[in-house]
Amino acid sequence: MGMNNYNPFSLEGKTVLVTGASSGIGRATAIECSRMGATVVVTGRNSERLQETLEQLEGTGHQSFLCEMTRQEDVEALVANVPALHGVVLCAGRSRSLPILFSTREKFDEIFDVNFFSPVELLRLLCKKKKLTGPSSAVFIVSIGGTKRWTPGNAIYGASKAALQAVVNYYAVELGHKKIRVNGINPGMVETPLIHHGTLTQEQLDADRLKYPLERYGQPDDIAHAAIYLLSDASSWMTGHCMVIDGGITAR
Repeated sequence: MGMNNYNPFSLEGKTVLVTGASSGIGRATAIECSRMGATVVVTGRNSERLQETLEQLEGTGHQSFLCEMTRQEDVEALVANVPALHGVVLCAGRSRSLPILFSTREKFDEIFDVNFFSPVELLRLLCKKKKLTGPSSAVFIVSIGGTKRWTPGNAIYGASKAALQAVVNYYAVELGHKKIRVNGINPGMVETPLIHHGTLTQEQLDADRLKYPLERYGQPDDIAHAAIYLLSDASSWMTGHCMVIDGGITAR
């Protein structure tokens, strides 16, 4: 490789699994990883949208698997069928806005299942079944909700993300000797279908956007590019850390 091709952020020769790849941050991450030379394995719940993601990947050899991440048998089948991996980005997630007084145990369970238990279990199995061995990198998509910002109505979502951030550190400490790095990304508001399914009207979103020092919400690529850094050899001495990427909102 000549100096002209030198790129410490390259993912050439790496196989990367991306969950939640049928839309939003997951889709953007899968596409950008393929553009950086990775062979990408995408998984999601919606076959039509997952196929759209697959068709947008650059290069060849990519694979897709339908998987309902909250079903143990689906996750076990996914782990059994994926090739050996050098990286995984855990993007599948759901939001839920509810006042505390309506936040029943059942509602907590629904969101924790998707946002916390599913990615934690998938990573556990990938390591246990030796589909992810060192040197490799796992990236959790966390959030500034529940870790840096506590907004009304966000207790369930925020609690699931706070739990996820704690687990990033434990995984990093326990898997370090295996040379498996584990980090997270804590995005602020990103323009994805997820935010338009929330309780905020378009007018409220427009007003909120202007509170950000950079006066915009993030784009999925803003997060995907951080994931590429964490997957690449450029971050080979980084583990147990969650990067805040939020247009400056938590600096307010």
